[in-house]
Amino acid sequence: MKKEENRPLKFESLSDAHRAFGLPKPLHPLISLIRDTTDQLEVTRPSGPHVLNFYKISYRPKFSGKLKYGQDYYDFDEGGLLFAAPNQVVGGNNEADEDRACSLYTLLIHPDFLWNYPLANKIGQYGFFSYSANEGLHLSDQEKVTVISVFQMIELELNSRIDDFSHDVIISQIELLLTYAERFYKRQFITRKAVSSNLLQKLEALLDEYFTDEKSLSKGIPTVQYLAETLNLSPSYLSDMLRSLTGQNAQQHIHQKLIEKAKEKLSTTSLSVSEVAYALGFEHPQSFSKLFKTKTNLSPLEFRRAFN
Repeated sequence: MKKEENRPLKFESLSDAHRAFGLPKPLHPLISLIRDTTDQLEVTRPSGPHVLNFYKISYRPKFSGKLKYGQDYYDFDEGGLLFAAPNQVVGGNNEADEDRACSLYTLLIHPDFLWNYPLANKIGQYGFFSYSANEGLHLSDQEKVTVISVFQMIELELNSRIDDFSHDVIISQIELLLTYAERFYKRQFITRKAVSSNLLQKLEALLDEYFTDEKSLSKGIPTVQYLAETLNLSPSYLSDMLRSLTGQNAQQHIHQKLIEKAKEKLSTTSLSVSEVAYALGFEHPQSFSKLFKTKTNLSPLEFRRAFN
């Protein structure tokens, strides 16, 4: 019974969400823009975690002090954007203050609304839909004006008379909003470069410690999920942050570290290729040899001979 009580509420349709928030029926069954200027959502929103069957983009004029980068840093405290993809859990008991924060604009998009448009496939490439709440997009004053103007255009189009161009226009406006979000996240990575560089150092130290303590023998190759959890970041945010700093995502960083450690063992020890592979966490030596060849254009044995 207790498990049943803790299960998140699931909203299959926009109408379900509107009812839960005490709102009128949506004007369109597959897309809805909720503009809250009266604290209505704060009063009526579900108290526990919930799961949406659609995309959610929220603009909040104020972010909670909890919304910070990694452990203790954020750029702006005047608000920004939060994103959620279908079937993600939103809210929760440990995020009470954050969950009560009021969103000025909330755009809900059912995946079926994107059907037959290139955006249906492209939307999955925007990593920020899988960022954690504490990795929201903090906006400068100018960025805020830009984002609000796009929400207002969407609102105007949704409230206008439907014609043959309505769907195309709204899709274009959603794409514009996502493009701006991607652009502003790049700015966020740059303005946080000092902190991002600190995280990069922590990542390098974490990988060094992983191999020095021989965790690879029991846990295998370090995963992006492991690194992200240890650094208190989501895997997507970690990869995008690293890409902005170094041009490589988290998986590529792991591979680079594996190759560094492999070269070290091949050049300073008499371990066989299989022993080197197992020491680095590979289950199969063939996988190690294939990765090494891909990254260096040499097989492990060819590297050892060339080094010697």
